[in-house]
Amino acid sequence: MIILKSNNFAVKKISFLLIIITLIILSCEKKDSRPNILFIMSDDHAFQAVSAYGYNLNNTPNIDRIANEGAIFNKGFVTNSICAPSRAVMLTGKHSFINGKVDNIQDYNWDQDNFAKQLQASGYQTALVGKIHLRGLPQGFDYSAVLPGQGHYYNPDFIINGITKRIQGYVTTITTELSLDWLKNKRDDTKPFLLLYHQKAPHRNWQSEEKYLTLFDDKTFDFPSNFFDNYEGRSAAAAQEMMISASEEQLAVTHGLGGHGRWGHDFKFLIDPYGRETGFGKELKRFTPEQKKAWLEAYTPKNDAMKAAKLEGKELALWKFNRYLKDYLRTIQSVDDGVGEVLNYLDEKNLTENTIVVYTSDQGFYLGEHGWFDKRFMYEESLRTPILMRYPKEIKAGSEINQLIQNLDFAPTFLDYAGVKIPADMQGESFRKILSNEKSEWRDAIYYTYYEYPSVHMVKRHYGIRTDRYKLIHFYYDIDQWELYDLEEDPSEMNNIYNNPKYSEIQNKMHTRLDDLREKYGDSDEMDQMNLDRYIEAIKGGKVWGIKKWE
Repeated sequence: MIILKSNNFAVKKISFLLIIITLIILSCEKKDSRPNILFIMSDDHAFQAVSAYGYNLNNTPNIDRIANEGAIFNKGFVTNSICAPSRAVMLTGKHSFINGKVDNIQDYNWDQDNFAKQLQASGYQTALVGKIHLRGLPQGFDYSAVLPGQGHYYNPDFIINGITKRIQGYVTTITTELSLDWLKNKRDDTKPFLLLYHQKAPHRNWQSEEKYLTLFDDKTFDFPSNFFDNYEGRSAAAAQEMMISASEEQLAVTHGLGGHGRWGHDFKFLIDPYGRETGFGKELKRFTPEQKKAWLEAYTPKNDAMKAAKLEGKELALWKFNRYLKDYLRTIQSVDDGVGEVLNYLDEKNLTENTIVVYTSDQGFYLGEHGWFDKRFMYEESLRTPILMRYPKEIKAGSEINQLIQNLDFAPTFLDYAGVKIPADMQGESFRKILSNEKSEWRDAIYYTYYEYPSVHMVKRHYGIRTDRYKLIHFYYDIDQWELYDLEEDPSEMNNIYNNPKYSEIQNKMHTRLDDLREKYGDSDEMDQMNLDRYIEAIKGGKVWGIKKWE
C-alpha cells in the first residue's frame, strides 16, 4: 500500500509538472511576435518641408530620425492629390475610380475591405487617432478618435468611438496625447498593434501652436525661382485659383485678383490693409480668452507694421509669400514634436526593434512653386509626398529608395509584413523586398487621376503617367490639352514639350504606356464620364465646397 501511495504521489507530481509546462508553452504562444505598425500621416506636408530632404526651409529632427534609422523614399507619390481620396487609396490599396472615393464631395463606403480590417481579423489590435476626413464611423478599428471633417486647430471636436467630445487645447498636441494614451492604457500587449496616428496639420489655414507664433519672425524666405510663372503653353495651369499673390503679367493670363490667398482666413488679418473686415474674428471665437490674447499679441504688431509699409508689387507678393510659408512651417514644428514624443515612448517600452514606423503625408503641397499654395495638380510638388520608414529588423539605417512608390502600396506592404495574405483585388504592390534589398525589379511608371472640378481652386480634371524621367498629362472635360515634360531637363515643369518633334518617339511611347496602365487598373473614358455624372449629381441644388449652384 505504501508503494502504491508513493507511485500515486509520483504520478500526481509528474502530472502537475506537465500541466505547468503546458501552461507556460500556451502562455508563450499567446504572445504574437509579428511587428507592430505605427503609421503616421500628416495633411498637406510637402516633402520640401521635411529637413531630411535637404531643402533647408525648416528643421524636423524627429521626423528625420525615422529616415536616419531607416529609409527615405525619394520617389514617393500619390494616385490622386486631394485629402479624402488619398486616404481612401491608402486604406484600400485601390485607385479612386475603383474604391469609389474620387473627390472630397461624395461619400466613402466604409463597408468595403481595407487593410485595417484585414489586420484586425488576423489578431492585430487596431486604432485610428486624428484626421481621416472620410464621413461615417471608421471600420476596422477597435478604437477610433477622429476629427469630424477637416477639424479645428484650436479646441477641436473629436468623435471617440462614435461619441463627439470637444477637447480644449491645440489639435496636434491633443492627437499626440490621445495616441499615447491608447498605447499606454488601452493596448493589449499580448497582441501586435496597428496605430494610425494622423495629424490635421499642416492643412490650411495654418494656425500654429501658441509657443510657435513668432517662430521664423527673424527670417525672410526667398521666392522659389518660378514664383512668377506666366504659364506659357500650359492653359490648365493658368486657369487655377490657388495663387498666393500675383504680378500684373500673371493677372493678364489668370482670373485671380491679386492672388487667391485671403486676408483673413489665410493671412490672419481682422481688418485688411484697405480697411475692410475680413471675418477672421469669427474664427477666433473658438479660442479661449488666453489663446486669443496670445494670438493678437503675436499678430497685431506684425500686421500693423505691414499696413504702415504700404507695400505694392513684388514687395507685397514677398510679404504674402512669407506670411503663408511661415505659418505653414510653424504648424509642422508641432507635428515634429509629437513624432518625437511617440518615438521616445517606443524606446522607453522596448518596442522600437519590433515596430514598423512610417511617416508620410496624404499628398504634397506647393510652397510658392508656380506662385501657388494647395495641391491637386499632377506636377511634382503635389504629386510627390514624403515617405520615411523604419523597421530595424529588416531596413538598414540610412537607406535611400529610388523606385516609384505610391500610397497605393501601403496596404499590401503592411499586410505582407504582418504575414496576412494580400487580397487579389488590391492594386498596389508590397515594397517590403525593395526595402530589404531582396528585389530590384519594380514598376516603370505610375498612374494618376484627379476629378474634383469644377470646385474650389478650379484645377481641371486630368489623368496621366510618370516614369523615372518623363511625365504625360491629359487635361479634359471643358478642355482638351496634353502636356509632356522631361523631368531631367526641366525639373520645374515649365516647358511643355508635347508635339515637340525632338520628343515624338518618347511621346508615342508614353501614350502607349498610358493606355497600358489605364487598361491594367481598369480606368477608361467611360469611367471618367461615370464619375463626372456622379459628381454633378452630388453638387446639384446648392453650394458645396465653394461651388455656385449648378446651372
